[in-house]
Amino acid sequence: MTSILTNTSAMVALQTLKGINANLNKTQSDISTGKNVASAKDNAAVWAISKVMDSDVEGFKGISDSLSVGSATLTVARQASESVTKLLTEMKGKIVAAQAENVDRTKIQTDITALTKQIESVVGAAQFNGLNLVDGSQSSVNVLSSLDRSQGGVTSSNITVDAQNLSTSAGAALTAGGGTLTDTTNVGPAPGIPSVVTGTPVTLDGFAFQLSGGALASNDAAADPDDLTGLIAGDAITLNIGSVQGRYVVQQGDTADALVAGLKSSLTANGLSDTDFTLTLNAGQLEVANNTNQAAAISASATRGTGGLAGLNTIDVVNDPATALQDIEGMLQTSIDAAASFGSVQKRIDIQSEFVGQLTDALKTGIGVMVDTDMEEASARLQALQVQQQLATQALSIANQQPQGLLSLFR
Repeated sequence: MTSILTNTSAMVALQTLKGINANLNKTQSDISTGKNVASAKDNAAVWAISKVMDSDVEGFKGISDSLSVGSATLTVARQASESVTKLLTEMKGKIVAAQAENVDRTKIQTDITALTKQIESVVGAAQFNGLNLVDGSQSSVNVLSSLDRSQGGVTSSNITVDAQNLSTSAGAALTAGGGTLTDTTNVGPAPGIPSVVTGTPVTLDGFAFQLSGGALASNDAAADPDDLTGLIAGDAITLNIGSVQGRYVVQQGDTADALVAGLKSSLTANGLSDTDFTLTLNAGQLEVANNTNQAAAISASATRGTGGLAGLNTIDVVNDPATALQDIEGMLQTSIDAAASFGSVQKRIDIQSEFVGQLTDALKTGIGVMVDTDMEEASARLQALQVQQQLATQALSIANQQPQGLLSLFR
């Protein structure tokens, strides 16, 4: 049956043309924007994933900037440490020369004083954007290094840079809070000197911080460098047992447990015999037991931010060249260790920076695979759709002409 009210062929042709036009518009949009998934309506799941990855790419750009600043800061600190090492090496040569009897030690002392001033100048100037890692103003610095995404969420990771104190400041002695020795006896090496003897353990405890709960950073707004009754980061605690010295530098967030553990590790590393002395940790306390039949002198002290080159200003080759040689050797090792420490961390930061760059490129590639238009495929599809559009238009025109054939029935 043929109807002049309902043209089924025209409706079919029209729907076909509408579908072709929709596909043609989508293809043209893909080509013009370069994206196959430009909005959430194109493919909600892929679009959502791509936007999360886009946000990570932006985050890694910030991390890359942070690593660049961290590397630059370490470059300054490392070069300062290397310069100090070079100056100390030159100073050591002069001190060695002063060991001879037939030299003018006064002139050598003048040169040593000049080198000391130059070292202080280098240490004071070794800052990047106001951050100095060698003058004792910092205990540690965190450099943002990574963005870690997991099912539990997103977290950031840091590379911790330990500052190295190459200042010549001796540091003021703490009047309280740096630990006290109990159960000491004066019977031993010399009258009036606290000693640890067989059968009477000595306990080191009584630590106090400027803020309860742990050590504040030295540059924390709540920290008071003039308050010598509580510990802050950068303070140095020393425990001498016999001829062995243990030394620990307070780190940000340290508790009493960390202090005594650090002192125990330092004493063991410096050669304290575990046969002669037993060191026991117990809730913020360090107990020292003497297992020998001979008393051993014991002492503890704490100073505010003692510099690694604190003895530099007291070197005297005129009156005591032998001691000067011993002192310069220790300070030289301190500067070498500082430069080596900065070099190791800077190498790690540079490796991380390279990795972050490669990871960012990989993420961009992954995003492109998901949302970018395949231009070769789009070009072929465009040509095919244009041909289909022309054919559909002709089909619709033919379908629209079909009712006119009914006129011949009424002639």
